[in-house]
Amino acid sequence: MSALNLTAPAFRIALLALAALTLVPDTATTARAGELPAIVSRQRSEKKSFTDGEIVEGFLKTAFGAEYHLAGRVDRIRKFDGPVRVYAEGDRADRKTQLAKVVNDIATRVQHLDIAMTTISEAANVRVKLVRDRDLYRTLTSFYGAEKAREIRASLDPQCLSGFRKNDNFEIEHSDVILTVDNGDFVFLDCAYEELLQSLGPINDTTSVPWTMFNDNVSMGYFDVYDQYILNLLYDPRIKAGMTVAEVKAVLPAVLKDVRAWVKRVNDLKE
Repeated sequence: MSALNLTAPAFRIALLALAALTLVPDTATTARAGELPAIVSRQRSEKKSFTDGEIVEGFLKTAFGAEYHLAGRVDRIRKFDGPVRVYAEGDRADRKTQLAKVVNDIATRVQHLDIAMTTISEAANVRVKLVRDRDLYRTLTSFYGAEKAREIRASLDPQCLSGFRKNDNFEIEHSDVILTVDNGDFVFLDCAYEELLQSLGPINDTTSVPWTMFNDNVSMGYFDVYDQYILNLLYDPRIKAGMTVAEVKAVLPAVLKDVRAWVKRVNDLKE
């Protein structure tokens, strides 16, 4: 996945995250995430025990920076500062149901994040557009213009993507997510988790951390334990939008202690 930093009148469009994922055969159109063989096998082999250093490394590498950066500062924490409401636009009822389950799962596993679906477009600060794969390029063009859409298509050929705009305090004001609906359940769920989570702030991909879905070489399809650590650190009230790396490092030991307790409890970890 890559990230793109843009500018726009009245605000900066902070980053654009794009995923070019390998297709996985669809095995059960109406299955829950945990019932898909591709996901079950990953959950069985998932690493769930991490040192403090491993967690902090992944957090700093994903919460700061931008893999594909054009403009604007990326050396600060970026996050929503308030409730997050997600609106799904599209005509696939089954994908909307799956998306709602993804959002509910995120809400359950991130302690200080108020996130939920909404049926009112005007009430949403995260808009998810569900499109057919053949309409993806047309959608990119409508969102970002022909020139930028051509750049995105030529460099990454994405199957899903997300972007957000932030204010001068580095608070995310609005996110847009585009998901394709016809590439199978695994790809849809993998995209939905990754793009929704990145639209909340951890925009920077890294190939140096093997346990995070924010890695071009990793496909999950579910909300893994390692990324729960990252999102819970980001949305702890002591980690504030606009913080520098030095400011974050000063509070991380205390935050990580509490986050460890939460992630252990919500996942029934034995460590």
